[in-house]
Amino acid sequence: MIKVGTVKSIWRYPVKGMAGESLGSAQVSERGVYGDRVLAVQDVVRQEIQSCKFRPELLKCRATLTGQLVDSDAPASVDVLFPDGCRLSAASPGIHQKISDLLGHSSRIQALRPASDEAFYQRFKEDDHTWLDELKATFEREPGEPLPDLDNLPEEMQTYVSLLGSFFLVSPFHIVTTASLDYLKSKNPDSDWHVERFRPNLVIETLPEFDGLVEQSWVGCSLKVGGVTVSCSDTAPRCGAVVREQQGVPKDSRVLRTIVREAEQNLGVYGDISATGSICVGDAAYLYRTIDD
Repeated sequence: MIKVGTVKSIWRYPVKGMAGESLGSAQVSERGVYGDRVLAVQDVVRQEIQSCKFRPELLKCRATLTGQLVDSDAPASVDVLFPDGCRLSAASPGIHQKISDLLGHSSRIQALRPASDEAFYQRFKEDDHTWLDELKATFEREPGEPLPDLDNLPEEMQTYVSLLGSFFLVSPFHIVTTASLDYLKSKNPDSDWHVERFRPNLVIETLPEFDGLVEQSWVGCSLKVGGVTVSCSDTAPRCGAVVREQQGVPKDSRVLRTIVREAEQNLGVYGDISATGSICVGDAAYLYRTIDD
């Protein structure tokens, strides 16, 4: 076991695809940070849950939890701050029209449903190839730039837009280090490397001896952070969402070009929660490289 750094910031995104909120501490269950991705926007015509990949205008909204958090699936309430300054409760009858006007598509806020409700999580497929063409387009690659291997997605990812019973695409937790951000900024100092572009749950301030894309070497290892243990499951390939304008974050297409060129198109790692508990800003982060550490 080795110490790799400390927790710099913790983030939660109550509505899938929207900007979220920075926390001083958080409870973490097997479903990730309590209150994370407990709501999502559904396209009414397509009957499909949407992400900021397909509806980048969602990033211009900021969602925050209000009131007492009951459990990981049932927050007391969520407020949405729209780019025009209007703030509405997610339970407000008018919010559906407000989101529809912003996105240009008839839309509704939806809460999580059980994994058994498979139809709720299904992809919209007009035919057998259009959905994949749409997905590839969201990565916004330029000629000659590589794509993730989207032609060989697992069957479940081909059928559903998220893990059944959740609004997470791959896993319920995402980690980015300051070492990676500093490395990429050194390759492109003129771009905006605001951490909110990359939608992490946890930002680790790495110790000085760790540099470069350090977390990519953590795949297959575990992190002990506060009372939580995270199994680092895979690297995170980046799509066009990272270049989009958010509240307080400008559009910057050069960010994606740099990640594709300098980081093999990945930034950060996905994680699965193997031990639940609490985390706080300032907590030490320890890496277990093998089962014997």
